[in-house]
Amino acid sequence: MNLVIVESPVKIKTISKYLSGDYVVRASVGHIRDLPKSNKKAIDIPAGFVPYYEIIKGKEKVVEEIKELSKKAEEIILATDPDREGEAIAWHITQAIGLANSKLRIQNSELPKIKRIVFNEITQSAIEEAIKHPRDIDVNLVRAQEARRVLDRLVGYNLSGLIWKKVRYGLSAGRVQSPALRIIMEREREIRAFAPENYWVITGVFETKNKNEITLVCDTQPKNENEVDGIIKIANENQWQITNIAQNETKRYPKPPFITSTLQQAASSRLGYSPSRAMSIAQKLYEQGLITYMRTDSVNIGKEALSQIYKEIEKTFGKEYLERRIYITKSKSAQEAHEAIRPTSAGKKTAGATDEQERLYKLIWERTIASQMSRAQILKTKVSANIIKPGLIPNFSIIGSIMIFPGWLAADTAARGEDVELPKLSKNEPLKLINIINEGKQTEPASRYTEAGLIKELEKREIGRPSTYASIIKTIIDRGYTIKEGRTLRPTDTGEVVSGFLEQNFAKYISDSFTAEMENELDEIAEGKRKYEIMLKNFYTPFSKEIKLKEKTAEKITNLGEAGEEHKCPVCDGPMVIKLSRNGKFLSCKKFPECVGAKKIDGSIMEGPKETGEACPQCQTGKLIEREGRFGKFISCNNYPKCRFIKTSPEEENRRKTGVKCLKDGGEIIERRGRYGFFYSCLNYPKCDFIMKSRPTGNICKLCGSLMMQGTKTIPERCSNVKCPNNRPDKLNVS
Repeated sequence: MNLVIVESPVKIKTISKYLSGDYVVRASVGHIRDLPKSNKKAIDIPAGFVPYYEIIKGKEKVVEEIKELSKKAEEIILATDPDREGEAIAWHITQAIGLANSKLRIQNSELPKIKRIVFNEITQSAIEEAIKHPRDIDVNLVRAQEARRVLDRLVGYNLSGLIWKKVRYGLSAGRVQSPALRIIMEREREIRAFAPENYWVITGVFETKNKNEITLVCDTQPKNENEVDGIIKIANENQWQITNIAQNETKRYPKPPFITSTLQQAASSRLGYSPSRAMSIAQKLYEQGLITYMRTDSVNIGKEALSQIYKEIEKTFGKEYLERRIYITKSKSAQEAHEAIRPTSAGKKTAGATDEQERLYKLIWERTIASQMSRAQILKTKVSANIIKPGLIPNFSIIGSIMIFPGWLAADTAARGEDVELPKLSKNEPLKLINIINEGKQTEPASRYTEAGLIKELEKREIGRPSTYASIIKTIIDRGYTIKEGRTLRPTDTGEVVSGFLEQNFAKYISDSFTAEMENELDEIAEGKRKYEIMLKNFYTPFSKEIKLKEKTAEKITNLGEAGEEHKCPVCDGPMVIKLSRNGKFLSCKKFPECVGAKKIDGSIMEGPKETGEACPQCQTGKLIEREGRFGKFISCNNYPKCRFIKTSPEEENRRKTGVKCLKDGGEIIERRGRYGFFYSCLNYPKCDFIMKSRPTGNICKLCGSLMMQGTKTIPERCSNVKCPNNRPDKLNVS
């Protein structure tokens, strides 16, 4: 028996069908080891930044199963993803099952059982080729991933701890998330400082000699209303004619195939998917063997794949649409052995198990095919007109376009735009002015970043790497530092305060140049050009000194400024100041805590916490108070966050109850609100670790004996055990 270890359980079914019965495929389900939450025992800095890992909670059974199977296996094949994270997971697996040595090398005389293979796509030919050419674990990639993890922990733990002391408890900072937040705040300050200017757009509707209507727009945009009136007066009093017709043939060239960052941008702007959502959907497509690996910064396409693409273009569009192209990867750290994101089969135009997967697959297919197609040829025509006595007013004009040859736009139709066809016209042809109107407008500031726009900016400044962009944006949203308004990212009050504190006290460490340099040094570790310990020491020695200095010198942010004379305390009529709470800015009496008067930031009265007269039933020492939060009023312990008791109403308590008993210890299963939404667990949670995603129905699965839970419209009930076939009866047809 040969044991193949992958990362995702979804890959098991896809890979198993390509291998003979001699192979058993199992999944690590992502990382199996990580640094402990407690920073004191996570990294031994004096010993050379030695990290101490532990099995991630909940992965004990996974590790034990792999360990038992490895004892029976003739060969252990590590087939985790072909990037730093995948390389690190492969190494951690060898550590966790006790089959690694001190030098990290695994394919040698000491450990002949273990092989490392990589593939960019989950197809039969790719899997078979990878097994024929195993290699060692890439020590440099492992060390680079380890350096990134340690670096992020050192920065995050130290900066976050200082922010807790100087700003507010529970806030956080990060090596890459903080520069991203700073970029958003810089744009926000530009928007606030922008002074709009008035201007007018003047549009005329004309009739040609052939009785066709044509709309022309004034080439200049006057900023003075008197000037607008003058142009309109002269326009109405004079005869018009076409003064010029200029034609120019332009060419549009296709873009390179997708890399991680450009896929995220296109999925955001065209499909409305967040970067993290796009990556999740792409992961599913990859695991089904439909696309190549989705974390890449290489625009390279393999020879075999190019041959398929050429045939598909000739078959679908014709030989005249084919134009072989070679794209050069811009990223210095890109590995050309990797490929761009492309379909594994160019002939498969549609694929995916869900509507979202189908839409993203279509986007990838179109971009891949278009990248090897002919340039588009477009005829652009600019028609200009003026009164017969020229020089008194600016020209009015319109630009039309006609597609001569669509080229690659025949595949990527969404990039085409609209053709504006003009009627047949000639120079000096008279025009009859039917109507002329003007519309007053104001100049607008630069718009806020969309998720796609922020990714483009991060890539331009070399902050982070393609594989991290989605998590960066998700982090600053989850932390409450930015919120999405439509498609744009707006910084919150909390985000503004945190970014301001870091910009004032740690400008160097959240600057573009410093963050980009750190990324380059991590790349150099991956290439074997820089030593792990030296890189971390060069960073941490001055950084830790700066942290200690700022602990003494940085001012504690108790308030954000005076509220203004128009705001008086509702209790003592004294002056008020602006403060920051978990829910944003508010107005507080300057005499606090002697006076507890408070207002909302808009000046309306805000009631402070009120004691209910009840003792906390959980910690016994605290008192229950009524607070106002994001979701309205609630009652909780005044010892928060040490005690997190929240009192619920009888109606809410009844709604949370399911009436279904936990099969582990008999406690009732109830609904709970977690960080990522609702879930269902035993009343004795977390002592009892039973959890399910959906509301239990009370029925028992006939296949495995687990509780059944609510499903979907098509499958109203399914098993709560993810390993049971009844968990996905829609896919496996198990009744």
